[in-house]
Amino acid sequence: MARFPITEADIVALAEAMQSGLTDNAAVYPAPPIAPVDLTALVSAYQSAKNGAIAAQAAAEEATGAKDEALDDLVDAMRSDIRYAENTVDFDDDKLKLIGWAGRKAKTPLAVPGQVRLLEAPKQGAGWVFLDWKAPVDGGVPAAYKVMRRERPAGPWVEVATAVITEATLVEQPTGKEMEYRIIAVNKAGEGEPSNTAMVVL
Repeated sequence: MARFPITEADIVALAEAMQSGLTDNAAVYPAPPIAPVDLTALVSAYQSAKNGAIAAQAAAEEATGAKDEALDDLVDAMRSDIRYAENTVDFDDDKLKLIGWAGRKAKTPLAVPGQVRLLEAPKQGAGWVFLDWKAPVDGGVPAAYKVMRRERPAGPWVEVATAVITEATLVEQPTGKEMEYRIIAVNKAGEGEPSNTAMVVL
């Protein structure tokens, strides 16, 4: 069984075929509920409405373009006056507020990252270990993470890798020993507090 068309073009094409077929085969279809002449009128009404929609869309696009251009002109003019005002009052915040503007904000110094969270070693094998962790929730944004290792119970901490994402796969790790790992977030301001430790025996 045929399916009713979906696209506008296919619907109009079917309507025109039906109008022509009903007209040419009146003996077969003597009394259709919608006469061929009425189908023709409905197709014409659709075409007129479509043309109107196309014209309206073109007008809307033109109006939107004019609006955007006018807004750009307004922004350029405002920026020019703002630069003038800033230079005239040497970025004095109180005086710039007179025109609804504000002076330059003081730079906020970069903070040391907070503590790395939830270090885990979910995957490991002979001489390798995969570590993942969560970024700090406070402090400055980390630029990188130091991966530290020591031999249990109290060996010295040694940096064994640097990561820029919150995971790392370490290879050529000591085997047959209890090793601890921890992560420290770092940025230009300094180092954060070490994470919890993860103990593994590879």
